[in-house]
Amino acid sequence: MAATSTSGAAGPDAGPAASPDAPQQEGLSERQLAKVFLAPAIGLMLLLGLGPILYALFESLFTHPTIVDRGEFAGIDAYVDLLTDGRFWGAVWTTLSFTAVSVAMEFVLGLAFALLMNAAIKGRGIVRATILLPWVIPTAIAGQIWLYLFQINPGYINQWLVLGNFDWLGGGQSMFWAVVLADVWKTAPFVGLLLLAGLQTIPGDLYEAARVDGATWAQRFRKVTLPLLKPAIVVALLFRSVDALRMFDLSDIMTEGRVETLSVLTQRRIFTAPAADEANALSALTFVIIMGLGLVFIMWRRRDILGEDQ
Repeated sequence: MAATSTSGAAGPDAGPAASPDAPQQEGLSERQLAKVFLAPAIGLMLLLGLGPILYALFESLFTHPTIVDRGEFAGIDAYVDLLTDGRFWGAVWTTLSFTAVSVAMEFVLGLAFALLMNAAIKGRGIVRATILLPWVIPTAIAGQIWLYLFQINPGYINQWLVLGNFDWLGGGQSMFWAVVLADVWKTAPFVGLLLLAGLQTIPGDLYEAARVDGATWAQRFRKVTLPLLKPAIVVALLFRSVDALRMFDLSDIMTEGRVETLSVLTQRRIFTAPAADEANALSALTFVIIMGLGLVFIMWRRRDILGEDQ
């Protein structure tokens, strides 16, 4: 009797069996899919962000460019004039000095604010709202408040410090420090808010373990808080540095632009002493300075900002 095979030939509709080694077609990975979805938004941001800068760079190559006539091609003459102008380098020094001093003070004060807002104290919500109030106030109003406080008459700052009729905004270093103090008062709460977000990511178990080991508050702050808060510190310093490098409003409101930063000088070259080619060149140089310092900072602290291991 012939044996019946149960694994006979495949029917006419059956396809060939797939080889286990045959390559399988796969869709886009999650990373590739994310790039596809983000590409339009990134392209629009680059267009809106770099477009005006590239246009200003192009216009700076012509003498007295206007909407209807660009004038004669001048090449890099406007840049040569700026780089040999002592006023430009004075504005660079003022901008860098303002950034260094104000950001340092805002970091120290902001860290104190963050520790206070993070503390488990009664009425913490009221404390947080009070600390953040200056940051909520528009800069134009904050500038007017400090302009009023620093005036000779009524001169509340002079009354509090018993300085008589000292003219804070009359010129010199006092005018610079008046703008710095106004900026610190306005922006230190923002730094505190960024650092508070970092503090709240630190597990409480680490503090408890350090307390059990006999660590003092200062030791816990130095060994636990600061190392784990470093990414938030780097981000806060980056945000504030870039913002301070382009400061214009407080100087314009409080001193009528006599604390001459790069932004103030650019505005004056556009409106007060019209020189469109130099104004465009100055805008491009300001962008290069801010972008360059920002990129150097990012590359220096890339691990903390981008979360990279190397």
